[in-house]
Amino acid sequence: ARPWRDKGGNGVYVNGSSGEGIYQSVEEKKMVLEAVMSEVKGKMTVIAHVGCNNTADSMELAAHAEGQGVDAIASIPPIYFHLPEYAIAQYWNDISSAAPNTDFIIYNIPQLAGVTLAMPLFREMLKNPRVTAVKNSSMPTQDIQMFKAAGKAAKGEFIVFNGPDEQFVAGRAIGADGGIGGTYGVMPELFLKLNELLVSSEREKATELQYAINEIIYKMCSSHANMYAVAKEILRVNEKLDIGGVRLPLENLQEADKAIAKEAAVMVKEAKEKYL
Repeated sequence: ARPWRDKGGNGVYVNGSSGEGIYQSVEEKKMVLEAVMSEVKGKMTVIAHVGCNNTADSMELAAHAEGQGVDAIASIPPIYFHLPEYAIAQYWNDISSAAPNTDFIIYNIPQLAGVTLAMPLFREMLKNPRVTAVKNSSMPTQDIQMFKAAGKAAKGEFIVFNGPDEQFVAGRAIGADGGIGGTYGVMPELFLKLNELLVSSEREKATELQYAINEIIYKMCSSHANMYAVAKEILRVNEKLDIGGVRLPLENLQEADKAIAKEAAVMVKEAKEKYL
């Protein structure tokens, strides 16, 4: 949390994809969140992802997160079994009931979860007063518009975060209030600059920077190893942060992947020199 905060980031999303939360135990997730909260000390927004693939563990993590004083909790839908929408709504509402004083963020990532946040399910969830936002990682940016419009109609105010890093500009343009992304950690300054350009209506410069960011992401995804293993190597090279590798079954770096990571690290440095 500290490097991101020091570079201007205003929040962290704990135990999400880049934190490999899906492969952590309940106790490990608690330890990670506690460590983050001890560093943040109220100076950043903290969203804790608490979704597990069963209701009991998810509720336990939600209650723990509220006890830690997080600003919001979030959850993907349950995966593997193709549950009916009413069962998914029950799962999310049960999680929310374990943290009754904490805002709840729905995480829509259908390409990985195998479940789409369809509008009937979304409208059902809007009945929950703690549902205040959606993190939208579906590829159609039109989904952001639909969630934003329906959320505002139901509640007056509603937040939508852009998920796919490669379409930050498009997501913000169609109504996303901000972004939560997996590659922000290796190039926070570039995403903060990108947002700054959008706020100041410098669309052409924003598009150019988005393209540069995307080339870095494509390079990160070109290795044999998992992208987050590459991200950790970039942090090792550029920031002198040694935070280990990724957890199996995610694939760790091989020698050829280290060269790709170093290329991406150089691309990050060059982009910062050019755009900051």
